[in-house]
Amino acid sequence: MKPVVLVTAYAVNPFRGSEDGTGWNIIRHLARRHRIVAVTRRNNRESIDQYFEMHPAPADQRPEFLYFDLPYWLSFWKKGGRGALLYHYLWHLGVVFFILRRRLHFDLAHHLNFHSDWTPSFLWLLGKPFVWGPVGHHAAIPAPFIRKYGAKAWLLDRLRWWTKQWFWTFDPFLKITKWKAAGVIGVNSSVQQVLRVPGHRFSVIPAIASEPPQRQGSAPARLQVLSIGRFVPLKGFDITIRAFAACYHRQAEVVQDEMCLTLIGKGPEKQRLQAIARECRLPATAIRFVDWLNRHELALYFEASRVFFFPSHEGAGMVIPEALSYGIPVLCFDNFGPGELCDDSCAIRIPYTPTYAESIDRFSVALERLLTDDALHSRLAARAMVRFEQHFNWERKAERIGSIYHQALKAGIEEDARPQYL
Repeated sequence: MKPVVLVTAYAVNPFRGSEDGTGWNIIRHLARRHRIVAVTRRNNRESIDQYFEMHPAPADQRPEFLYFDLPYWLSFWKKGGRGALLYHYLWHLGVVFFILRRRLHFDLAHHLNFHSDWTPSFLWLLGKPFVWGPVGHHAAIPAPFIRKYGAKAWLLDRLRWWTKQWFWTFDPFLKITKWKAAGVIGVNSSVQQVLRVPGHRFSVIPAIASEPPQRQGSAPARLQVLSIGRFVPLKGFDITIRAFAACYHRQAEVVQDEMCLTLIGKGPEKQRLQAIARECRLPATAIRFVDWLNRHELALYFEASRVFFFPSHEGAGMVIPEALSYGIPVLCFDNFGPGELCDDSCAIRIPYTPTYAESIDRFSVALERLLTDDALHSRLAARAMVRFEQHFNWERKAERIGSIYHQALKAGIEEDARPQYL
């Protein structure tokens, strides 16, 4: 008989990306080999029901969803994003009491998503083998890069970092979480360094993946460069623009006519990025800002692009798998985020340098190579699709998580079989 796995997933939505899409896709694929009982927030119910009406699933492969929200007296102060972190923390505590009241039967518990390595889980209170992750981690943005956004941005970033350090040092529930977890899954290797989890209980499985693309047949523009994401300091799009401009101004006019940088997204730093483009003397024909697009429209931009330029400082990078799925070489920092999602077979990864200007120079040289060296580009493009198939397929992720379940259940049985001394 299949083991029953209780999954808590704060964010689950079959029609969205990011954390919502991760929660949905991992649960859906896990349900093909396990009996899944998933607890999520009530605001996800309509979308989940709509999906199953449109895509009926066999009873033995359909996860059972239950819905829980904090009572009003514990949540009246939450308005949109305001208070979201505290609400999320309390939700993961409250869901334990919801599970106990429902007297749910299960063999293993899994705290799946919407958490970082500084926020605990409380599923260990249920007394069953417990898996935690994929757990996220974002390091502080290196000083030379965050300072370009002003003192306020630097202070906010450092306040977030100091808050995380406080939780790592003082939160007893976080310490118990990492002690009790039979398996800890990190989105990158830095999670193990921060939490100091023993190697036999730790696995790296990036939370992100993508479906194979439905190609539209667009002809690629030879020198099209693409960047996608929120316009915030974390993404480093100021580096994208400055490095592209440095590369652009070194080219002959006939080459410049073929070059274009497209940035797709929204965010509070849009005006600053547009000002940087003017400061770098990039003509309107060489750079364009595009608001968020649906998946079909976005596919056209992926197909038409030669390089995916993503100098983000984050610990993940949701758009990396999509770029790889289209066979687009990636240009990024050699860090714990995009730098670990890629490797040298499909990307050029630039190490952090002591100065901002030096990083711009190194990115601009690498970008020029990707735009002008056809042999290099073809080699990286071919390996990009291989990398996608091997590491960013939802079914493969479910297989790996399933093996962690097996080990956790086995360890739990062995623990129960030990003699008990009173």
